[in-house]
Amino acid sequence: MTEKLETILASLPAERRYLILFLHLVQQELDYLPEEALRAAADYFAVPPAEVYGLVTFYSAFRLKPGCRHEVTVCQGTACHVRGAGELAAEFSRLLGVRPGDKNPEKGVALRTVNCLGCCALAPVVVVDGEYQGRVQVSKVPEIVKKLTGKK
Repeated sequence: MTEKLETILASLPAERRYLILFLHLVQQELDYLPEEALRAAADYFAVPPAEVYGLVTFYSAFRLKPGCRHEVTVCQGTACHVRGAGELAAEFSRLLGVRPGDKNPEKGVALRTVNCLGCCALAPVVVVDGEYQGRVQVSKVPEIVKKLTGKK
């Protein structure tokens, strides 16, 4: 893994403004951000490790643990919440057999909620395997799960 990190770092100037780009590139390559990458970023971009960790935990696009084959993210921002995001998360949880914030490696699926995806005009918003879906109704959840898992 160190070689991959070094290759990515070598492609970027050692300027603080490239920190988020580095994190995106690492996650694109490894599917998550291991602790080693956070330490390397802090050293290379000359920022405190706490700042790197703060960025990674602030933005919902980053993850500190490997993902699953399939991932469902339900926005819980204000606009989504008032338009039924809580019920969406509950229905996904019921049909997938996974609580929000957990993953089921055997089923190859993870369910998570985030505070805001920034798509308020499309509320409620669900992201399924990286594809944003807007104005999702609870009645559509079984269809989404069927496409995701290949069964009801």
